[in-house]
Amino acid sequence: MTSRLLTLLVMTLPALSQRPSPALLVLNKSANELAIIDPANGRVAGRVPVGEGPHEVAVSADGRYAFVANYGAQTPGQTLSMIDIGALKELRRIDLGPLRRPHGIWVAGDKVYFTAETNRLIARYDPASNKVDWVFGTGQVGTHMVSVNRDQTRMFTANIGSDSVTILDKVPGPAGWNATVVPVGKAPEGNDLSPDGKQLWVANGGGGTVSIIDTVSKKVVETIDVQTKRSNRLQFTPDGKRVFISDLSGNEVIVLDAATHKQVRRFSPGKVPEGILMQPDGKRIYIACAGDNAVMVVDANTLEVVRRIETGEGPDGMAWVN
Repeated sequence: MTSRLLTLLVMTLPALSQRPSPALLVLNKSANELAIIDPANGRVAGRVPVGEGPHEVAVSADGRYAFVANYGAQTPGQTLSMIDIGALKELRRIDLGPLRRPHGIWVAGDKVYFTAETNRLIARYDPASNKVDWVFGTGQVGTHMVSVNRDQTRMFTANIGSDSVTILDKVPGPAGWNATVVPVGKAPEGNDLSPDGKQLWVANGGGGTVSIIDTVSKKVVETIDVQTKRSNRLQFTPDGKRVFISDLSGNEVIVLDAATHKQVRRFSPGKVPEGILMQPDGKRIYIACAGDNAVMVVDANTLEVVRRIETGEGPDGMAWVN
């Protein structure tokens, strides 16, 4: 092997390297890209262009693929991106036809569920057939986020414009699902199901409150005044003991005790905190600060920022890949 050929091979090694394991996925919505980051050192391993205004990302069960909801900016988005994480490239740009403003996205089994905010519905994409194979109209304004429980028998959505949450229960028969609309506070957005599945906590972005829904009675059992200006994301820690709420207009993150509902800490991780992601082992919490073009890493024990990761323009939605 000549020295020139050896030099060329060495120079191309970084381009051939695959994604880190584990990996932190961060959507930079202002740059229209997905950044794949090594959480051990904070380095960006690769950037994958996606559609305009990507807001949320979910990962397949085998960790091979990421699915991105391209919400759009001035023009409503109408695509999803399917990304090969190992190859660091977009495999498909899925045209959703008349479905506009895809936002919340969730992988359950081998299907991808997402909201179409403009159309007031939830839809499902099947990667195997490369088709949208199911839609369900909520009849609510601003159907924004969606989550599915572990056994895929129940779904939850937050409807910003209708001040409500829709709970879908799987039932036998051609209808497939029954919908229950639960009134909550003003402009609900971020929400999360408690690890035991007994409660859904909802951040009401327009009212500065959190609504706690009992998932059996499907009623609000308590409303907590957290005094936020615009809370857009809410997440339980993996052990279910604490709840993190991002207040993007107040530049704060509020931490609540899930049992007592009391405030544990209120702090400012950076400018415009939006997305929240829990590390699966519960040791770190990642806060996407769009105003700083960075993700702040918070120690779960001390609740202090221990690292700043420069990700790109306007980080928001995040996901974890083992």
